[in-house]
Amino acid sequence: MLGLPKGSLEEATINLFQKAGWRINTSSRSYKPSFDDPDLDGRFVRAQEVSRYVEHGFFDCGLTGHDWIMENESDVVEVCDLIYSRASTLKSRWVLCVAEASGITKPEQLAGKRVATELVGTVKRYFEQKKIDVEVEFSWGATEVKVPDLVDAIVDITETGNSIRANKLRIIDTLMETNTKLVANKDSWANPEKRKKIENIALLLQGALRAEGRVGLKMNLHRDNLAKVQDLLPVMRGLTVSPLTTEGWCAVETVILESDARELIPKLNSLGAEGIVEYPLNKVVY
Repeated sequence: MLGLPKGSLEEATINLFQKAGWRINTSSRSYKPSFDDPDLDGRFVRAQEVSRYVEHGFFDCGLTGHDWIMENESDVVEVCDLIYSRASTLKSRWVLCVAEASGITKPEQLAGKRVATELVGTVKRYFEQKKIDVEVEFSWGATEVKVPDLVDAIVDITETGNSIRANKLRIIDTLMETNTKLVANKDSWANPEKRKKIENIALLLQGALRAEGRVGLKMNLHRDNLAKVQDLLPVMRGLTVSPLTTEGWCAVETVILESDARELIPKLNSLGAEGIVEYPLNKVVY
């Protein structure tokens, strides 16, 4: 039983599973997806709730953010990191922000003031550890627009900081970095059959993420030019070199960043490479 994040991560998660080899079908009104794998069942729930349902055993495993594991103080097995979002493969940050025009430059200056956030428990613990007395209130959304009229500061999540700057806010501290994780229920992890399935899911999801932004490249060339080609290619692990039936020639294959291909292919051609083929990748598994 698999817990999948409903909301902003939903489409990205479905695409990631498809690249990993699983097709997930759902409808806009349904929280119960169908899988093309008879061993899998699952539900879409808010990422904020996934770790609790995993801990309590309704889900054997699930995808949720490190932030919500910490917020819920969930006792789960963190199987692997899966750094992706709806827009990028960057980690996100929960940051403490004040109005750009504010004279506040450090958290201690917020003593006696009000802070709004969706991550209430974590923010309360942050200020308690610093021995700063503040009022922390839950924000239902549009948190950025509440400063300075409704609250004195906010703690909100950001990837690039663009939304923070657009709302004329200034970051004065970072509480944590976060990314999606695959987590497992402890009893499920102790079950050999379930653990093997969860490990296989982790392996293939990580392989799909590793393939993001990369392509395969293969070509034929004379062995006299092999050393020059090896020096040119920024390979991940090493070149695959196989002999051809034509004497002195070999086939070369590797994985490169897709953004490097436009520069490399003309250079490889100038070094005598022939039959150069660039192809997309779904998974790269070590």
